[in-house]
Amino acid sequence: MSRTGRTAEGRGKAGSVLSGIAVALGCVLFLGGFVWGAVVYQPYTVPTDSMTPTIGAGDRVLAQRIDGGEVKRGDVVVFREASWGDMPMVKRVVGVGGDKIACCTDGKLTVNGEQVEEPYLPAGKSASLAGIKSTTVPQGRLFLLGDERSGSLDSSVHLGDANGGSVERGAVEARVDAVAWPMNGMLAKPTGFEAMPGGISQPGPLRLMVGAVVAGAVLVLAGAAYGPIANRARRSRTRRAPEPARV
Repeated sequence: MSRTGRTAEGRGKAGSVLSGIAVALGCVLFLGGFVWGAVVYQPYTVPTDSMTPTIGAGDRVLAQRIDGGEVKRGDVVVFREASWGDMPMVKRVVGVGGDKIACCTDGKLTVNGEQVEEPYLPAGKSASLAGIKSTTVPQGRLFLLGDERSGSLDSSVHLGDANGGSVERGAVEARVDAVAWPMNGMLAKPTGFEAMPGGISQPGPLRLMVGAVVAGAVLVLAGAAYGPIANRARRSRTRRAPEPARV
């Protein structure tokens, strides 16, 4: 075999090895991303329009499983409360234990006397809530409202309860990170609560998971495509190679 042939053969073997590594790594990333997501996230279907325009009725959301102690103001959470129907509900946390909630000042919700900017509310609507003059959230509990304030069965409706419409932190099952269907993507940051003590929650690892799945798919496809492309290139070089001179 000529030196050129041996060199081409060596390149072919090296390419096959790299192709196999790419496919193996791609499978790990692709499957690992899905498994990671299944462990960390739980899908939910939102049955009502009480969270519009952030989340519409029938939307499929991805919620990160968290402990109720991790919840911060501005989080959109999935929770169960027996006195509210004992079914998964999705609302936004606007107050935590010790907060004084009132509505409204200049059409805005106030938390501990500070007006809260709520860009997630429906366009053209204020935060107006009849009946919330002032209420203090008990320690270890949360005050929750829907983004569509006029039609949400939330803490404002349950103010007459023993705990002033609040829900215990332990009732929280997960925090919503994104709307998966329709593909609206990650929820916007609730910046109106950012400057308050404790700040706001950071998004979960959803973007990393999606990145792992996409990168894995690309590596698998690229590795699998190497063989056919390399074979075609070898056939093309063979056809172009000059015939040996005849003596």
